[in-house]
Amino acid sequence: MGKQLRRARHQALLTTLVSARQKTGMTQRELADRLGRSPSFVARLESGERQLNVLEFWELAEKAYRINPVTLFRTLVQSHPAKPSRKKKL
Repeated sequence: MGKQLRRARHQALLTTLVSARQKTGMTQRELADRLGRSPSFVARLESGERQLNVLEFWELAEKAYRINPVTLFRTLVQSHPAKPSRKKKL
């Protein structure tokens, strides 16, 4: 996977997370409180300074945004769909 694609997908993740938080009307501080984390943790996540693992993503969806993680992931994927791969003909 090329760096540009990773960057684009990471940016799509950040946009999805910020949008989910804003839709709930939460500030970064309120999100941090729900997660039992520091506000700087949330700020680093949303700025891309810190990456999430799948379990943290799941926790964010359920515990903080109170939505199904599959729904949040679907939103992410739909915002940045995969491009069809070019297969070489034999």
